[in-house]
This record gives sequence, structure tokens and C-alpha cells, in this order.
Amino acid sequence: MNWYGPDAATFGDRISAAREASGLNQTQLAKSLGVKLATLKGWEQDLSEPRANKLSMLAGLLNVSVMWLLNGEGEGVDDPNTKLVVEKGLNDMLLEMRELRTVLKGSSDRLGMLEKRFREQLRRQE
Repeated sequence: MNWYGPDAATFGDRISAAREASGLNQTQLAKSLGVKLATLKGWEQDLSEPRANKLSMLAGLLNVSVMWLLNGEGEGVDDPNTKLVVEKGLNDMLLEMRELRTVLKGSSDRLGMLEKRFREQLRRQE
């Protein structure tokens, strides 16, 4: 059975499952994404959906694919009946790596925008 496929779970169900599998509570995830807690709760309750940039950040932080979040296909969370016990220290390192990945992605996006502005100003000087 595809526990997190479109017939068994909603988009919000998959966010919630991935967040729980990552060991994050709603407050921690909202802070890492730079959104209000109410916004994240709205996503998990299927009242709203994130924009593309937040969706990408969400997938990276939760270590799942964007496609899995959207439709349950691709890299995602395992069947809820399968439990993997991870030592606290290892889980903490994994969370730190995910947070760092999110920060790096944001920095990369900012660098791309700055480079674009730089090139535009160079063209104006020509």
C-alpha cells in the first residue's frame, strides 16, 4: 500500500508525516522556513499551500522530494508501520545538516539575484 500516495494522504498529511519523521515540531519547522506558525498549520491542515520557493525549502529541510510532497511519488517518508530507531546524537546531526542545506539554498538564491542585478547594471553602463 502507498501510505502517502494521493489516494491515502493529502498534501498536508505528507508535510506532517515528514516533519514528524524529521523529529521537528511545528514551531521548529516554521522558524526554519521563515514562516509564521499559523502558515505552517494551514499547510498541514490543507487550508493553503506554500509558494514554489517555500515548497522547495520545505522539501530540502524535510529531506523529501517536492514531487513526494505534492503527490506521494518519489523520495519521501517510509510506511508508518516501519520504524527506524536513530540515536539522539545522530538525529541532531541530521537536523543540523538539513538546516544548513536550507540556509545554503537561500544563500545560493540570493547570490543568483545579486549576480542578475550586477549584470543589469553592467549593461546599463555600456
